Formats: sequence, structure tokens, C-alpha cells
Amino acid sequence: MGQRIAPYRVALIVEDDFEVRGLAAALLEETDLKVVETSSAEEALDYLNHHSEEVAFLFADLRLPCLMDGLDLVRTVRLKWPWVRTVLTSGRPLDDKADDVPRDVRFMPKPWRALEVLMEAERAAQSYRRN
Repeated sequence: MGQRIAPYRVALIVEDDFEVRGLAAALLEETDLKVVETSSAEEALDYLNHHSEEVAFLFADLRLPCLMDGLDLVRTVRLKWPWVRTVLTSGRPLDDKADDVPRDVRFMPKPWRALEVLMEAERAAQSYRRN
């Protein structure tokens, strides 16, 4: 009998700034997670609609192009895929949006600390389970 191959565990990065996205990807490639990069919430949702069972970690910027921002994205992810560990990040304070962030979503201001990002990714990798 052949060995069962475990599905990938994915870290999904959603960031419209190419350089910042690349920095996050380089950082998360140090984990056991496969890194997938998108530049909008719509691209991220498309990926999730086809591969949600693989996604363990979502790392999303608050300000994104197109119709949905990062807050819309994390709300949707928490409702549809509650097992995905979620971090919202921004270079600006949340201010009036702070109350709108789901309580189980971690907010990290930019510039983020590499160790904090890695710790969140590791927690996601450890608690990942296929739903």
C-alpha cells in the first residue's frame, strides 16, 4: 500500500505592495507552511474557494485594492473557514475600525516584528486540521 501524502498547509499572504508581500513571503518561507501570495481580497477568496482545506494561516493587509478591504476579507474568512488562523496588519492605526475586527483576529501594526509573525504562523501550523 502506498503512503498517504498529507495535504499542504498554506500561509496565504494578502498584500498589494509587492515589496512588503515579498518580505512577508520570505519570512513565512522559514516555517513549515507553503506560501501563497495574492494582491487583493478577491484573489485570496478565489484561492480559498478552491483550496480552503489547505489554508492554515491568513496574513492580510487592511488596505487593499478593489471592492473588499482586509477587514471585509478577515470577516468572511472567520465565518466560512473558522480554522484559519488570521492576522490583520496595517501601517496605520485601526482607530474607528478597531471594534469591527473579529475578536479572534490578531492585529499587527507595520512594521511587524519578524518573531511575532513567525510565532503566529507556527501556531497555525500546529493547530491546523483539515475540515
